Amino acid sequence: MTTTAPKGRLLRGGRALARILLVWVAVTGALRLLDVLLPGFRMTHWWQPTVCALLLGLLAGVGWPLVMRIAYPLAFFTFGGFGFLLLGAGTLAVFRTVPGVEVAGFRTAVIVTLGMAAVGALISSLLAIDEDEIFFRRAARRRRHHAPASGDLPPGVLFLQIDGLGFDTVRRAVRDGDMPTFAAWLAEGSHALTPWHTDWSSQTGASVCGILHGSNHDILGFRWYEKDRDHVMACAHPADAAEIERRHSDGRGLLAGDGASRGNLFSGDAAHVSLTMSSIPVLVPKKLLRRRRDRLGAGYYAYFANPVNALRTFAVALADVFREITASVRQRRAGVVPRVPRGGWYPLARPGTTVIARDVVVSAILGDMLAGRPVVYADFLGYDEVAHHSGIERFDTLSVLRSIDQQIARLHRASRLAPRRYHVVALSDHGQTQGQAFSQRFGETIEAYVGRLCGGSPSAFAGKRRQAESWQINAALAEATKGGGLIARRLRARVEDAECAEDRPRTTSGSPGAVTRVAPGVVVVVSGHIAMVSFTEHGGRVELETIEREFPDLLPSLVDHPGVGFLLVRSREFGPVVLGRDGLHRLATGVVIGADPLEPYGPHAADLIRRVDTFPHCADVMINSRYDPGSDQASPFETHVGSHGGLGGPQQRGFVVHPRELAFPGEVVGAEALHRVFRGWLTELGHPSRETPVTEVVS
Repeated sequence: MTTTAPKGRLLRGGRALARILLVWVAVTGALRLLDVLLPGFRMTHWWQPTVCALLLGLLAGVGWPLVMRIAYPLAFFTFGGFGFLLLGAGTLAVFRTVPGVEVAGFRTAVIVTLGMAAVGALISSLLAIDEDEIFFRRAARRRRHHAPASGDLPPGVLFLQIDGLGFDTVRRAVRDGDMPTFAAWLAEGSHALTPWHTDWSSQTGASVCGILHGSNHDILGFRWYEKDRDHVMACAHPADAAEIERRHSDGRGLLAGDGASRGNLFSGDAAHVSLTMSSIPVLVPKKLLRRRRDRLGAGYYAYFANPVNALRTFAVALADVFREITASVRQRRAGVVPRVPRGGWYPLARPGTTVIARDVVVSAILGDMLAGRPVVYADFLGYDEVAHHSGIERFDTLSVLRSIDQQIARLHRASRLAPRRYHVVALSDHGQTQGQAFSQRFGETIEAYVGRLCGGSPSAFAGKRRQAESWQINAALAEATKGGGLIARRLRARVEDAECAEDRPRTTSGSPGAVTRVAPGVVVVVSGHIAMVSFTEHGGRVELETIEREFPDLLPSLVDHPGVGFLLVRSREFGPVVLGRDGLHRLATGVVIGADPLEPYGPHAADLIRRVDTFPHCADVMINSRYDPGSDQASPFETHVGSHGGLGGPQQRGFVVHPRELAFPGEVVGAEALHRVFRGWLTELGHPSRETPVTEVVS
C-alpha cells in the first residue's frame, strides 16, 4: 500500500485572500513603526503608509519576478541578496513618487524592502501557509486540464539521493533522532532500511551512472586518465559528463519517458533536467546533447521569483556561513583530528550546496509532482560536501543531515497535492570512511611520492588539488550564466575551469591540454581513496614485469608504505595480481600467497577488482588506501576528513529506504544491480518498459 503523507493544514479557500489582506495591514503597521524607529525615513500624513504598502505589494508581486529574470546570476552568487538591492531601488522610486514621504537614500530603502519581505514571511508562518502550497495551487489551476485523474496513472516514484550518507551512519542518525522522518517511517512499518554494496569506485560518478543508465563500465573514479587521448576525464566537467553519458546511455535509462533529473551528474535519459552536469547546453558540445523540454534555468527562476523564498534562502545561507565558521573554530581550538583547512572562500561556498541548491532542487521536485511526472531522481549533495570537510558524524554535519530530512518530509507531505500517488524512496550513492588525509599524515601527496620514486622532481606536483564536490554549484552557475554577455562569458569560463587542476589543465574553451606528468612519462590521477598511475610512453596496459624493470623502486615502496592498502597490476605470467605488504592475490586463479591483501576489504573485493581489471582504461597501477578495521579509518589521497572512492569501511555501504510493498532482493552488489532493482519496481508499479531508444540530437 502506498504510504499516505502525514496530514497538515493545507491552503483552503479564502486563505489566500486573508493572507493578502493581512500582509497589507501588517506592512502598513510596519511602515508606521519604521517611521518612528528608522532614521532617515519619515511619513508626514496618515494615509501614506496605507498607500505605500499597496504600491510596495504591487512592486513585490510584479517587479520582483522581472528583477529575478535579469539578476538571477548575481542573485545566486549573493544568496539572493542582489535581488533585494535592485528591489530596494524600486522601493526608493516608489517613495519618491508619493508626496510627503521622506527617505534618506538607497540604504534606507533596502532596509525597508527587507522588512517588507520579512513581514510577508511572518504572516505566512502565522497562517500556517506553506509557500509551496501556494505554488501548488497556482500551478494546479494552470495544469488542471492537462493532468489525468489519479486513478488513470500508476503510482509515481521519487528517488531522493542523500549523497555520501553511509548505511552505518544513517542507522545511528535514525537511532539518535537526527533523521526523525526516517525514524517515523521505520517505526510505523511503512518503509524498510536496506544496505547495498558499491562498486570498487565508490563515488557519485560510477554509482549514479550505474543507477540511472544501468551501466558504469570503464568508470574508474571521479576522474581518471585515458592514455589513448592523453586526457583526464572528470565526471564534474560538463563535456566529460556528457561524453560519459553518451557512452553508457541506450535511451532507456531509469528516467526515460517523462521523468525528471534534478541536481545530478547524469540525466538518466530524463525529459526534464536542471542542475544536471551532462545536460548544460552552453558547455556541452551539441553532438553530445539530447533533446530537453525544460527551459534552461526554469527551476531557479520559479523558486527565486518568490521574494519570501529568496529572503528565507538568504537568511538560512548566512546562518550556514556562521555555522561553518563556528564549527571550524571549535575544531581548531579543541585540537580535533582529523581535520582539514576550512578557511578562504569555503565558508561562503558551502551554502551553495547546503542551502541554495537544496532549496532549488526541492522546488523543482514539487513542480514535477504537480505535473504528475512518473519518476524523479534528485541528489541532495549537502551532507557529502560538509562531511568531506567536517567529518562524517560531527555536529555541524549532522545538522545538515537534519535539514535534508526535513526537506524529505516536506516533499512527502506535498505529494498529497499531486495528481497521482507517489512512493518516496531515499537512498545514497555510497558512504564515507573517515581518516587523516594521506598528505597530512605522511607529509607529501601520493602524486609527489610516486613522482619521486619514478625519478621526478619533488616540485613536479606542488599545486593544490581543487575539491571535487562543488560540481552541483558549477552546474547552477552554468545554467545561471546561459546568456552571451561579457559577465556571463567570464562566469562560464570559471565554470569550465572549475574542475581543472594541475593534473588536468584545459584551455578556456574546454578542450584538453597536455596532462601534467609527475615524472617523465608518468601520470598520477587521484579520486578519493584510489590513485591511478599510468606510464604514457607505453601503449595499452603496462605489465608488472615492465614496471619492475623500468621503475624498480616503485612497487616495493608502494606496498611497504603505511598509507597504501593494496595495488592492482597486470602480470604477463599470472594476469591480474593484487599486491599487499604481506601477501598477494592472483585474481585469475584465486591463489593467495602469504596474507590475503583483500581480507580487510570484504568478501566482494576480489570480484569488484577483477571487473575493473577488464576496463579498457584501467590504469597500469591502481592504488587503494590502507583501511584499518580496528579504528574504522583510512587515509584518503585527497585532503578530506570523510572521503570515499575506493574500498575500505563505510564508504562501501550505501543504503535504500524503500516502501515495504516494493520488495528488495537479497544482497545487492554494484550500482548496475541496484538499477535492475529500481527498474523492476517501476515495471511492477505499471510503468511502461522503454524498448525504443530516444533519438540523439547530433545537429
